[in-house]
Amino acid sequence: MQFSAQSPEVSFLIEHALREDIGTGDHTTRATLPTDRRAQMQALIKADGVVAGLAVAQAVVLALDPSAELVFHTTDGARVARGTVAFTITGSTHRLLMAERLLLNLMQRMSGIATQTRSVVDLLAGTATRVLDTRKTAPLLRYIDKWAVQLGGGVNHRIGLYDAILIKDNHIDFAGGFLPALTAADGYRKAQGLDLPIIVECRTLLDVETACNFPGLERLLLDNMPPDTLRRAVALARGTYPTEASGGITPANVRAIAETGVDFVSMGSLTHTVAALDISLKALA
Repeated sequence: MQFSAQSPEVSFLIEHALREDIGTGDHTTRATLPTDRRAQMQALIKADGVVAGLAVAQAVVLALDPSAELVFHTTDGARVARGTVAFTITGSTHRLLMAERLLLNLMQRMSGIATQTRSVVDLLAGTATRVLDTRKTAPLLRYIDKWAVQLGGGVNHRIGLYDAILIKDNHIDFAGGFLPALTAADGYRKAQGLDLPIIVECRTLLDVETACNFPGLERLLLDNMPPDTLRRAVALARGTYPTEASGGITPANVRAIAETGVDFVSMGSLTHTVAALDISLKALA
């Protein structure tokens, strides 16, 4: 997916987040500073990591002060060291102070996700396995969460319920079994004229065999399989469908899982357990 700070998703987020934060006005700034003052500030990275959200930060500033000028000293997706100045801004003092908290909240979150993703990508170095994100994102922040995963070197899974058919355990159980669920999904796709990939969760080796004999699938999701079973499942699917391991995957075991030969590993922790990267926005005298 191609991400952009000019997208409707980012515009919606910024508009509503600023409304939430500013309300009737930034009364502290109004009370202490003249309205015609201009200032310069810098974004300081205070921990080693991967920076993400520079374009979003710029969009926040320009939404409040279209005349503001930003000078970037690094790029989205770059590894940065503690002490790096990410960018400097010149603009209305009032507007910069109103932008400060939202700018930092979004950039810190995105940089935390990108940093965590890059650490997994590094663990997978030398294998053919790539790391996928999931739908385990913060509500209304999915667009920027998945953007951050991409900037960290990860691969985006489906964005939502609308852009892929992902048949999971509950669908299979409610549909009356593995093959009935596959047959129904394929029939629905054809009847609706939808060009959607079908991904199916396989819980057993029999599921894998059944899926490999079913045409038109995108990928097999191998759920919560121990490494020995996973290796056998990958061997069964090789040459027919790509494979994805999911369930209980952590930095501690991701390398061992990759060495079974799976094409992808999916990790909800990339976005649902986020340690924000420490960044501050400071006034320059």
